[in-house]
Amino acid sequence: MTAPLIGVLALQGDVPEHLRALRDSGAAAVPVRRPEELHGVDGLVIPGGESTTLWKLSVAFEVFEPARKLIAAGMPAFGSCAGMIMLADRIADGVPGQQTFGGIDMTVRRNAFGRQVDSFEADIALAGVGGGDAPLRAVFIRAPAVERAGPHVAVLGTERRTGRIVAVRQGHLLATAFHPELTPDRRVHELFVQIVRGNR
Repeated sequence: MTAPLIGVLALQGDVPEHLRALRDSGAAAVPVRRPEELHGVDGLVIPGGESTTLWKLSVAFEVFEPARKLIAAGMPAFGSCAGMIMLADRIADGVPGQQTFGGIDMTVRRNAFGRQVDSFEADIALAGVGGGDAPLRAVFIRAPAVERAGPHVAVLGTERRTGRIVAVRQGHLLATAFHPELTPDRRVHELFVQIVRGNR
């Protein structure tokens, strides 16, 4: 079986780290900046960064509408940190007019854990990933959190100290409030590669 080709939206954020994590997890991975590059991939990763900037850059590079339509039509997508916000149907505290790709029936609050100086690491128990009961070390940087998840959204993980939802899946869409690309644990990326394989 050929490796799935997964694009990483390369407008800001940890693009090289996501590309490396995807390749470590058995996928072929390429940066995506132009709309025509979207149509050649089997799945899309939306990295962290700043969600309003990510929205504006995706509009400026003319990838916003094509990506939104492909995700709505069933293209698998995984968003980390700001990418989680971009996959949310609703933002609790977005700037006026802020838009997302949408797809996951959830309300997300930006900077739910505080500002940059409040960044932290924590062990997260994740359901639906390999590795048994072994916790995953999660890096939270100005991280969002899910305030409300719809009935078809599977909650995969919560932050123990606050109980906030930090990892979800809805069908072919996966989102984490943390940055799995910044640690050597590849279980989240491996799960996404499985989702992409199952969707081909």
